[in-house]
Amino acid sequence: QVQLVESGGGLVQTGGSLTLSCAPSARTFKVVAMGWFRQAPGKEREFVAGVSWSGGSTVYADSVKGRFAISRDTAKNTVYLRMDSLKPEDTAIYYCAADSGPVFFRVRTYSSEYDYWGQGTQVTVSS
Repeated sequence: QVQLVESGGGLVQTGGSLTLSCAPSARTFKVVAMGWFRQAPGKEREFVAGVSWSGGSTVYADSVKGRFAISRDTAKNTVYLRMDSLKPEDTAIYYCAADSGPVFFRVRTYSSEYDYWGQGTQVTVSS
């Protein structure tokens, strides 16, 4: 069973930055797409950003556009989420997601489109 291993969460002040990273535990895992979702207390899990593995196309939630950047290193099979200008409302558990299924002609933005999930990493932004 492939697991996604996340790192990089933590506590940061408003306006600060963090970078999350995520990689499959098995280097032979064939990645087609990866993305980041988040879940704040009392709220549903929401899409944050996604990237297609072959072409590198990206999509962002409106709430993070211009502040977050998703990138991938295909040689390392790793996805990153650079988060700048963090706000208290960005506080949540951030989940990495990956899929090895068919290639879509768009970036996956729905949680149901991903088959593999990380354990989550806490991001807390203090005011």
